[in-house]
Amino acid sequence: MAEFSHKTVLLNEAIDGLNINPDGTYVDATLGGGGHTSNILKRLKTGKLYSFDQDETAIDYNQDQLRTYIEDGRLELVHANFRDIVDELNKRGVTEVDGIVYDLGVSSPQFDDADRGFSYRYNARLDMRMNQEQELDAWQVVNEWPYEQLVKILFRYGEEKFAKQIARLIEKTRDEHPIDTTDELVEIVKDAIPAAARRHGGHPAKKTFQAIRIAVNDELTALEESLEGSLDLIKVGGRISVITFQSLEDRLVKTMFREKTSLPSDLPANLPIIPEGIKPKFKNVTRKPILPSEEELEENHRSHSAKLRIVEKIK
Repeated sequence: MAEFSHKTVLLNEAIDGLNINPDGTYVDATLGGGGHTSNILKRLKTGKLYSFDQDETAIDYNQDQLRTYIEDGRLELVHANFRDIVDELNKRGVTEVDGIVYDLGVSSPQFDDADRGFSYRYNARLDMRMNQEQELDAWQVVNEWPYEQLVKILFRYGEEKFAKQIARLIEKTRDEHPIDTTDELVEIVKDAIPAAARRHGGHPAKKTFQAIRIAVNDELTALEESLEGSLDLIKVGGRISVITFQSLEDRLVKTMFREKTSLPSDLPANLPIIPEGIKPKFKNVTRKPILPSEEELEENHRSHSAKLRIVEKIK
C-alpha cells in the first residue's frame, strides 16, 4: 500500500466545531489521509460516517487503515467528487445529516508525489488530476487551451498580475514544441515575469500552478455545488466546518455562509418585529475564521494560509 501520510491542519478545531452527536450521521467531504475521518470515528458510538474522495489512492489507503470501522458499519468510503454529495447520499437512503467537514485544497501526499505533477518543486509530466480517471489534465490546458482562456484562468484562479505575459510565452513556446513537464512550465513562468517581481512573494510559479490545478479539477464550481447541497442536507442543530487554504476558496465560503446567515438585503430598516419566515435558517458559529495556533504554525508550514469557518442550521 502506498504511503499517504498527511498532517491534518486544524484537526481538533474543525471536528470540535461539529459538536458531534455519538449517534449521528456525518460526512467527511475530503477524506485525504483520513485525519478528520479518524477523529470523527473516535467520537461515534452507533453513528455513521460517509467519507468522500475522488482520488482512488486516498480510498485505497483508508480502506486498509480504517478497515475495522468499515467492517463494523460505522464508516463507508465513497469514491466520488464531493460535488455529487447529495446524489451519492441519496443513493444510500440518506437525506439529512448532522454534520459535514471540508478540508480543501491538495493533500500533502498529492503534492509530494512527483508523478502527480501538482508541484513546481518536482519535475514530472504535467498532470494535476485529483481524479486520475478524468480525461482533462494540465498538459491539455497548457498545450491546447487558447491564449484568451489561459489569461482568464491565470487572472481568476491564480490572481496572477503577469497573466498575459505568461500566457503569451506559453503560446510562443508550444508553437515550437509541446510543453510536457512541470520544470518546462516553471522556466516559462520565470522567463515571463520581470526579474524584480520574481524576488518577492515566494516561488514565481506558485500562482500559475494553482490556477491550472483549479481549472483542471474545476475546484471552485465543484465547491460551490457541493456547499449548496450540504446546506440543504444539514439537520436543524447540525453544522458544517470548512477549512480553506487560499483566498478564492475562503471568499466563496464566506459569501455563501453570509447569504445563509443574514437577513435579506432589501428588508426595510427599523422593523419592530422580523417576520419568522424571513429569519435566517443558519447562524455563524465562527464570527471570524479560526486560524492555526502558533504551535501548529511552527510544526506544519502548510498550515499558514488555513482558515476555518463553521455554520449551524437553527431552523
